[in-house]
Amino acid sequence: MVKYASFLQLNLLQWRKLVFCQRPALLYWICHTPHPFMPPFWIASLFLHSCKVNLKRPCPFWAEDGHCSIKDCHVEPCPESKIPVGIKAGHSNKYLKVANSTKELEDCEQANKLGAINSTLSNQSKEAFIDWARYDDSQDHFCELDDERSPAAQYVDLLLNPERYTGYKGSSAWRVWNSIYEENCFKPRSVYRPLNPLAPGRGEDNGESFYTWLEGLCLEKRVFYKLISGLHASINLHLCANYLLEETWGKPSWGPNIKEFKRRFDPVETKGEGPRRLRNLYFLYLIELRALSKVAPYFERAIVDLYTGNVEEDTNTKTLLLSIFQDTKSFPMHFDEKSMFAGDKKGAKSLKEEFRLHFKNISRIMDCVGCDKCRLWGKLQTQGLGTALKILFSEKEIQKLPENSPSKGFQLTRQEIVALLNAFGRLSTSIRELQNFKVLLQHIR
Repeated sequence: MVKYASFLQLNLLQWRKLVFCQRPALLYWICHTPHPFMPPFWIASLFLHSCKVNLKRPCPFWAEDGHCSIKDCHVEPCPESKIPVGIKAGHSNKYLKVANSTKELEDCEQANKLGAINSTLSNQSKEAFIDWARYDDSQDHFCELDDERSPAAQYVDLLLNPERYTGYKGSSAWRVWNSIYEENCFKPRSVYRPLNPLAPGRGEDNGESFYTWLEGLCLEKRVFYKLISGLHASINLHLCANYLLEETWGKPSWGPNIKEFKRRFDPVETKGEGPRRLRNLYFLYLIELRALSKVAPYFERAIVDLYTGNVEEDTNTKTLLLSIFQDTKSFPMHFDEKSMFAGDKKGAKSLKEEFRLHFKNISRIMDCVGCDKCRLWGKLQTQGLGTALKILFSEKEIQKLPENSPSKGFQLTRQEIVALLNAFGRLSTSIRELQNFKVLLQHIR
């Protein structure tokens, strides 16, 4: 059977059938549509490659003793003097025009919000109301966002801290992914996923019992597993493509590692699991692509200008972003999220909340990653996926957005926007790197 053949023996037709599930429209789109969220787009937009992140939050689940194997695990913070004035602004929604107008307007809005009633409240009561509002705002979040006001949060230039192999591995890294899969994917402990070293016999049935169990789940729970598997596959592809090959005269050399790629994705070496992971990668790509097309109306409003303080750059960034959103609408095979949580209203609501809390828990696990650079990109990509899910299940709120004023029903913070666009950028990069590995494997026959 093809799925047990070596990657080296696959011709183009077999590759398409194995990885793309015989969906030529998807293959054509990915191969012939430019991927705009690549480094050139990031370089052109300070808004996208500048973020504030807290890498010092303690792991909430266990005492983390992992450490980086090499110095390249370290994240280089960005001096505050180099951060654009618009990004240094204190509010998470400062990219909105209304938030960057005159001080008089801000004072007026503040007065309208607080009014006379607020002046009668004690400071303790005011803080309580703020906490309640923060709780209410978090109820549609699928991920744990960093508190940018924390003294431990620091500005990071993503271009100076690329995602690549750092040497972080072993029990610490395994513990993170094992916790994600074994405790947060709706899975009973009696069912073992393929290639789990803790499983009895280590999956000698090639995962058939696991996938039999998975197919028996409802659509929503199957989707959840595929999203996590796709994210895992994407991250593994980044590490394989930017692997530390050698270090001479103190200068590291990074590049694709074919042996590592085969270890993670080859049908033979993974007992057929590799192709499943890659299919889940494309499924995740479709989910986030769908989210971009759905959120377009939010960014098309005049009130949104992705503010950094540089008027010309801000205008160019938004123009390019809107053209990208327009392209996503022309994609012929969008995922239909309406099929999810569509049953009995009470049961569907309960399942959706369970889905949301499971994913939010996974975003908290990212604080348990022992490597700073891995933690940075892990947090960014889980937050990006969480934002995509928030968008997909907020269709009614997006449709009701006011044109010239902030929305109380649906809102994205700067952190969510940066995470969403960078997460899709990493998926686009994964697809490009997968094609590169295919070419490399053909050349070494």
